Amino acid sequence: MAKIVIAGSGFAGHYAALILGDRLKGNHEITVVTPNETFNYIPSLIWVGVGQMPVEKTQFPLKPVYDKFGIKYERGFLTEVHPDENYVIVQPYGTQETKRLNYDYLLVATGPKLNFDATPGLGPDKGYTYSVCTPPHAVETAKAYLELVKRLEKGDKAKIVVGTGHGGCTCQGAGFEFITNIHNDLVDRGLRDRVELIWLSNEPKLGDFGIDGLEAKMGSLIFTSEMMAEAIFYDYDIKYEIRSHVHKVDEKKIYTENIEGEFKEIEYDFAMLIPPFAGQPIKWIDKDGNDIKDKVCNPAGFVKVDAVYGKPYEELDGPDWPKTYQNPIYKNIFAAGIAFAPPGPLSKPSKSPNGTLIAPAPPRTGYTAELSGKAAALNIIDMIEGRDPQNTASMAETPGLCVASMKNGIFGGMAGTIAIYPIARNRAKYPEYGRDLDLCVAEPGKAGAWFKLGLHYAFLWKLQGKPFWKLIP
Repeated sequence: MAKIVIAGSGFAGHYAALILGDRLKGNHEITVVTPNETFNYIPSLIWVGVGQMPVEKTQFPLKPVYDKFGIKYERGFLTEVHPDENYVIVQPYGTQETKRLNYDYLLVATGPKLNFDATPGLGPDKGYTYSVCTPPHAVETAKAYLELVKRLEKGDKAKIVVGTGHGGCTCQGAGFEFITNIHNDLVDRGLRDRVELIWLSNEPKLGDFGIDGLEAKMGSLIFTSEMMAEAIFYDYDIKYEIRSHVHKVDEKKIYTENIEGEFKEIEYDFAMLIPPFAGQPIKWIDKDGNDIKDKVCNPAGFVKVDAVYGKPYEELDGPDWPKTYQNPIYKNIFAAGIAFAPPGPLSKPSKSPNGTLIAPAPPRTGYTAELSGKAAALNIIDMIEGRDPQNTASMAETPGLCVASMKNGIFGGMAGTIAIYPIARNRAKYPEYGRDLDLCVAEPGKAGAWFKLGLHYAFLWKLQGKPFWKLIP
């Protein structure tokens, strides 16, 4: 009987656990290590953050699902990996104790550490800005936003800044969703004329979203995500500062530097800024007690997999992206979702004349995380059954789908639908654009809002393993 440990219960780890539980039918031991009691559907936290959805509608308890699939649930933090001896150290939630778990196969899908400390003054805990990255953060954001609304109703005016809080951030799409939802909520309340909305981002171009933007065909024309974002921001009267790094935040101002090396100060009354991501603080120790994290992980702490690392941005191409998500040194270790180390950025990195790096990190959340988790799970099954890993989910060979909510609602809703194939440009296969433009879409509309709401319920149904869950992609 093989012992499989999965660290993390987000899109990658949780879905991998369901696949393993379903395919292995209790013949092997599967343990999920996670500090969470619930699965959290992060995409809908945008609606929580603007006070339009209770947080409970984005969650379900994990243990009943794992019980149904015969999966062990270990609530705690993965603190150490000993890959030479095939065991991990876990700190049970709410204690200072530790316990050892042996494994034959390990899947690291821990998600990111929200690295608010990278920017002084950033974040809801030690700083002055808000976040929609976790359920508690989204709840606090909604509380603060609705308090601001009350002041606006009394005649106050305000400046709201939304975007990224560091030059190395990813998840620009979440910020885009938040600022457009804020706009439409204020319009519905009759308060939009009392608020100045500002988009602050590290993107090299508006609508880049950390994926180097996209192009799509509209008849005989080529339409881009930059055009879409520019049109929306013009229509919504949203001002923007892009190609910017945030150096620090205080209670009144955000201090930035742009790619030209100009230092600016942006006054604000309310700010929601996405933090940079880092790998979770896990120790990697060999059989002699040596720290080998630099061998297994990249400098940000993400686990290396079967990618080609070290190439400059200009030389990176589709074949360099990982396929099986297997660690090259320890073949029984896999990493998926945000936890795996990409070979480099999708968007072109730049430095200011002052040497400040402004480089959006590649997004690896949501559907992309699920695909990598699925590939890793199926490859573990291959190895259990005596085969080499055969399942691939390269970001240069798989589609990306982002339905960016702009306004929640069945009748008045709006969303920007971005479909892209493949996510990472693959010029070896598609020389002109690196993508198949016949399969790319960038379009705002009401249908996207219906699709976004449908995805919310479909994913929550699927990830609870309810009837016909395997039919949902």
